[in-house]
Amino acid sequence: MKCHYEVLGVPLNASDDDLKKSYRKLALKWHPDKNLDNSDEAKREFQFIQAAYEVLSDPQERAWYDKHRDAILLGAKGAEYQENAVNLFEYFTSACYSGYGDDKQSFYSVYSELFSKIAAEDMEFSQDQDSDFEIPDFGNSTSDYSEVVRTFYAYWSAYCTLRPYSWLDKYNIDTLKEAPRRIQRLMEKDNKKLRDAGRKQRNEEVRALVNFVRKRDPRVKAYIKLLEEKTAQNALKTKLQQERHREKRRQLLEETTSPTKFGFTEMSDLEKQLRDIEAQYASSAESSDSDSEAEVEEEENDDVVQENKEGSEDEGKEGILDESNEDNNPKEENSSENATNNVTDDDSDFDDDPLDLYCPACKKNFKTVKSRESHDRSKKHQIKVRALRKTMLEEEEEYSS
Repeated sequence: MKCHYEVLGVPLNASDDDLKKSYRKLALKWHPDKNLDNSDEAKREFQFIQAAYEVLSDPQERAWYDKHRDAILLGAKGAEYQENAVNLFEYFTSACYSGYGDDKQSFYSVYSELFSKIAAEDMEFSQDQDSDFEIPDFGNSTSDYSEVVRTFYAYWSAYCTLRPYSWLDKYNIDTLKEAPRRIQRLMEKDNKKLRDAGRKQRNEEVRALVNFVRKRDPRVKAYIKLLEEKTAQNALKTKLQQERHREKRRQLLEETTSPTKFGFTEMSDLEKQLRDIEAQYASSAESSDSDSEAEVEEEENDDVVQENKEGSEDEGKEGILDESNEDNNPKEENSSENATNNVTDDDSDFDDDPLDLYCPACKKNFKTVKSRESHDRSKKHQIKVRALRKTMLEEEEEYSS
């Protein structure tokens, strides 16, 4: 088995550009279509060139290869594998299989057998051998991705070995039982570090192999291509939907700004509606004023009727009082005349202030000036004003005396 760097003819510290130039040059040289006289050798060399470039062009695979290059080239002869552990480094190359069919040397047959061996090795150290759990199989070229391929890679990508790696212990605790307990604990701690390191190395090797196989699995490539097609279709659908949405918005904007859709006829209708609303508001205001005037007229009629009833009774009394007081109380007659004059003056004061909508004599609030003016002209209001003025004068005379 040749080193990948030797196959491409580049040094170990070659850059990506150097790898690409060397790969293109060798691919043109050993392409089977240009070597019809020696097609078998050209095909074999061309496969080695492709495999080397696939590994070295991937940064992660190249780092793994550089770290384990000696073990891969030597076939893991220098590694400390115990208990007949399968050699994984022999399978980090495309030279271990031939084609992607279902024969014994195909991609599916070789790696299916390899992972079966790894699973069998772990089952020897399993503490739950009676469990019904079955390790996923690698499958073949016709295996379904959802049922077989996905399950296989999901399990093996998180692989953890069950091997105890107790053969890596530096100290044999059984032969050192007479040693102090503190010394035994330190020895056990050192042995545990060596075991954990062995398990970690094994896990990393198996997981790296799984990534190597998955990258070259035609079933995974087909599924990735299918996902890319679906993604492209979804992107196209989203783009078409956005275009339809923008077209609808453009049409709506044109309809709202078009003179035929929102022209002078509709503006005139709008103005007509506004005028109707104003007319309705004005009619409602006039109706409220008429209602208030009607209330005032009803009050005046009531006042007239009441005054007619009380007038006959008051005339006799006032005549008797006036005859008896004409000679004895001339001052009071003058004061009453002055009070009457003051009442009329006060009435004029109320009339002069049309903005005052409150009547203190009747203790009423009015909505409009017209209703207040009509109320001021009523006889009931004038009687109450005179009565209020008379009461105020009497109170002043009491306070002055």
